[in-house]
This record gives sequence, C-alpha cells and structure tokens, in this order.
Amino acid sequence: MKILGIETSCDETAASVVEDGVKILSNVVVSQIDIFAEYGGVIPEVAARSHLEAMMPVIDKALADAGCSWDDIDAIAVTHAPGLLGSLLIGTLTARTLAILHDKPLYAVHHLKSHVYANWLVETRVLTEPIFSDARLEFSSTSYAGRPGKTAPRGSFLGAVRNIRVENSNHVMHPKKQVSATRVPTFPLLALVVSGGHTQILYMPGHNRFEIVGTTRDDAVGECFDKVAKILGLPYPGGPAIAAATEGHPILLGHAQGRSAKPTVLERQDDLQPGNPNRYPLPHPKIYGLDFSFSGLKTAVLRAVQKEVGVPISYPSHKLKELLSEQQVCDFAASFQKTAVDILVEKLKKAMEQFPDTKSIVVAGGVSANKTLRDALSNAYFPAPSLSGDNGAMVAAACYYEIQSGVKPVDPYKLNIYPRIDIAQH
Repeated sequence: MKILGIETSCDETAASVVEDGVKILSNVVVSQIDIFAEYGGVIPEVAARSHLEAMMPVIDKALADAGCSWDDIDAIAVTHAPGLLGSLLIGTLTARTLAILHDKPLYAVHHLKSHVYANWLVETRVLTEPIFSDARLEFSSTSYAGRPGKTAPRGSFLGAVRNIRVENSNHVMHPKKQVSATRVPTFPLLALVVSGGHTQILYMPGHNRFEIVGTTRDDAVGECFDKVAKILGLPYPGGPAIAAATEGHPILLGHAQGRSAKPTVLERQDDLQPGNPNRYPLPHPKIYGLDFSFSGLKTAVLRAVQKEVGVPISYPSHKLKELLSEQQVCDFAASFQKTAVDILVEKLKKAMEQFPDTKSIVVAGGVSANKTLRDALSNAYFPAPSLSGDNGAMVAAACYYEIQSGVKPVDPYKLNIYPRIDIAQH
C-alpha cells in the first residue's frame, strides 16, 4: 500500500510517499525557517502564503522521487489538526481537491499521532552529513506570496525554497556511512511528545489508541527553548541554537560589540569552553502528577541572567544579550538545556511507575532531535533526526496504521480542520 502524506500544520510544507507504513519512498520538506529567523518566530499569515506557493511543487517532487504516478497511490493522508488555521487550510484543501480529482480515499490525521508514528518508519539512518547532488525546486513564476508580478525580496520564501531539504531520496544522497534501523516499539507503550507546541505523555495499549496521562499546563518545552534562546540573543529556532551554544559554538545575534545582526555560527575561541550545565542552578517546577509546566523555568532563566549581569528585573529582556559574554551564553544554554531535559525524564520515570506494564518508551516531536535528551533516554525509541521535525512521511505512516485499525476514509467534500483538538478526542 502506497500512501501520499501531506503536512502543513505550521511552517514546513511537506509531502512523502510511504509503502506499507514503514518504507519511505520519498520525503520532501520545504522549511520556512529562513524567513522566520528574521522575526524570531512564525507569522501565521506569511506561513500560509508560503505553503500555498510550495504545495504543488513539493507534491510533484515527492511523486517523482518515489517513481510513482497517481495510479500507484492507494490513499492520501493529510494533517487536519492541530496547527495554524491558515496552514492547515492549505494542506487540507489541496488534499481534498487531489482526492476528488484522482478518486483516492482521503484520511484526516492528527499531527501528534503522526509524530508518534515516525518511530515506525524504517529508513537508512545517515550518520554523516549527506551530500545532495540535486535537491532544488525551481519555479517558473516570480510571484511572491501569491501576488503575481511582485518579486520576492531577499531572504523571502522564494529564496528559502531553493534551499529545499530533501530527506531520504536515495538517488540524491551520498552518505559516507549508514546503519539500518529495523526495530519497532512494542505495546503497551508510553510516548513522550515534545515539540514547539506540545508537551505530553501518552499511554498506548495498541495501535491508534491514545490516552493523555500528562500534559503541559502552560508553555510547551520547545516554546520554552525558543524563548530562552531569545533572552540569550540566540536565533530562532531555539532548540538547535541552544544545543550549539551548549557545545561551545554560540550562534549569536548582533551584540553591542558590532557583530552582524545576521545569525552566525562563531568559531570556538581558544578560551571559549563548552557550556557548563551546573554553573547556573535552575528550579524544577513542582507540578502534581504527570503534568508539566515550563513558564516558570523560562522566568527563572530571565531572573538568573538579570542577576548575573547586575541589572534590575525591570531591565528589558531583549537588551540582556548585549551584556552577556560568549562564555556566559554557553553556560546559560547548557544549564537550561540540562534542567529542561531533567524535568522531562523525571516525569517519564513517574509515568513508568504508574504504568508498570509498559514495554516500550517512544519519544516524538521536534525536541526529540536534542542530543542531551537522546543520551538521557538511551533505551527509548527515537525517530531518525531527519524525521523528528514535521514531515509528510510520518503522516503517511500514521494513516497506514489507522487503516489497519479499521478507520474509514473521510468525505473530501466535508473534511474540516481543527486548530486545537486533543489526540484522545480525535
């Protein structure tokens, strides 16, 4: 069974063809990070317009990479909840139209379910940086954001799309070393979902059965990474920037010393050491049960930085970066990252105590790419780093197991979107 998966819940336009829920035939992702790095976060209207322009070229490339025509596709899967309203609309309207035109069954997939099922995808995991011989999309039109005749400004979506990230396309990838991942999780299991918009612990007694046993009461852990990065003068997205600073390679925005405002990876200086995770002790929120809270941790970092540089709490947070040394940035990044990971691990251990029948631990979502978290949960299942973020392959995989569980296709004329809906209610 070959399923075309479409994902547009936030700021990545993605499409993939997956066979039997495990084998990735193609996986094309266009990221808008280059656009939103300038703003420090996603602008929903801009994201939707960018999806609109990239959607069909991405789908066409996914089919071409997989060597498939529409006759080969058995079903279409699309993310319809949760996410940004405008972004979800572009993906679902495209999927609905294609399902009608090509007479294909259409399945509506929950975004968090997709992240969890990324752990079932069997792929060749790349252990060294791949070299792509041909990984570009070209557009015949110079229209920008759906407005014909308006040339794309520098750093815009059209500039970013030409740096398209193509995952798992064997004909363009030439890694030096590979290892196959063949194990799959065993039920019942606990899934830790960690991303920019969600932090949850799910109990799964079987395929397509979800119970939320813990969730965040305020910020998601990925959102906390973004906000702490902003305090430290690190660019968006915060997760990779904080990880780099922890290793002693701060990606710093313009400081008072006259550096360029464009994000730059600085070479490690002789006196610059990797971040010390124990230099700035940070509190662990006391939340009953298996729920999380990260808003207090973000505030604790802010107060610790203000204290370290000797300014009152009324001092503007966006100016603190000008008072921090590079070593202080690395140490604060490492201290925050260690604390955030410790909080996640502590809650997961409590969940295992409450569910002693658990046979597997699955970690999913963008933050699952974090090396410190992977080291702390070395016996857990993690998706390949290329599948941790939003992608179409995980949508197709989740759809396959929905079909195996007896879920029926939806009416393409009636499919709706839900910017907010629990996975247990889906």
